[in-house]
Amino acid sequence: MITPKFFIDKLGYLGIDFFAGVPDSLLKNICAYISDNIDSSHNIIAANEGGAVGLAAGYHLATGKIACVYMQNSGEGNIINPLASLTDKEVYNIPVLLLIGWRGRPGVHDEPQHVKQGKITTGLLNTMGINFDVLSKDEEKAAVQIEKAVAAMQSTKEVYALVIEKDTFESHTLQNVEVNDLAMRREEAIRTVAAAAGEQDAIVGTTGMISRELFEYRESVNEGHERDFLTVGAMGHASQIALGIALMKPSRTIWCFDGDGASIMHMGSMAIVANKAPRNLVHVVFNNGAHDSVGGQPTVGLKIDLPAIARAVGYKEAYSVDSKEALLQVLETMKSATGPIFLEVKVKKGNRKDLGRPTTTPVQNKEALMNFLK
Repeated sequence: MITPKFFIDKLGYLGIDFFAGVPDSLLKNICAYISDNIDSSHNIIAANEGGAVGLAAGYHLATGKIACVYMQNSGEGNIINPLASLTDKEVYNIPVLLLIGWRGRPGVHDEPQHVKQGKITTGLLNTMGINFDVLSKDEEKAAVQIEKAVAAMQSTKEVYALVIEKDTFESHTLQNVEVNDLAMRREEAIRTVAAAAGEQDAIVGTTGMISRELFEYRESVNEGHERDFLTVGAMGHASQIALGIALMKPSRTIWCFDGDGASIMHMGSMAIVANKAPRNLVHVVFNNGAHDSVGGQPTVGLKIDLPAIARAVGYKEAYSVDSKEALLQVLETMKSATGPIFLEVKVKKGNRKDLGRPTTTPVQNKEALMNFLK
């Protein structure tokens, strides 16, 4: 395997010292090393991967240098537009080094949401005309690949990608950890809100730990899963899924269980929810200020006023709580409120180590929910 220090030092030697992106589980060691060793003005955790490409373009315009954008391969969808209409050689011809974690690589077992993306990861790069290498796990070979990538970008001013397999980087534990002193665990908060939902209500859970903890809650109280849509992929789109259901099922209350990183990723969706004004939609953001499922890298979630944003775009009610007592009180108040309602629940980072995953397939989950909503 490659040590993160070797990789970052090699890039630095070749003139690449600016990073932007969205953390990924396959890249968590390199992302942790960057966070611990690169100052915050040269490492920006972006709202989404497309935004990271924009940051890289701006950096190049200001300095003439090449930036590195890191992401999971699921983020390729978010970068296609800026790659095709901003950095491409037929438009502005701006070089960017892409570092892409290859989840779902064919032949390697992974979760269902990564299977399709894994199959098309390199195909999308080929379609976009982007040269790439699968980074070797041998440092000497990797060094040659990095030098080749930088030389190509310097001569052509085109984007180049390094695709990263599982276990490419040696372990590095994040030292520069942002700690909050919040008392409530996210799983406890999820259980509390889910228990308050009515028997005819439906819940749309966002990507990552939130859907996994919602699934575990149903298991623990011997309930079925037909009332929940577990959005195992499509990070940032849970509120729009919930909106689509709420508008078509006005007699049911539809809850969106969102995360801070996911809601920030496509924050414009909040404006659409508010504008369509579904009286039956409750948007809950469990905010711990971190991308918890990919290494605990920070978001800006606890540094901004999410309820104020919700009010500004037009949610009818907006609340923020940071204790179970306050949460129970607000849930009682919300029973007589008209939606769309926004509820921020501030929680501590982390999850229990034995947290399971859904045992139903995505298709089974979809069909059970659709039967419930009939």
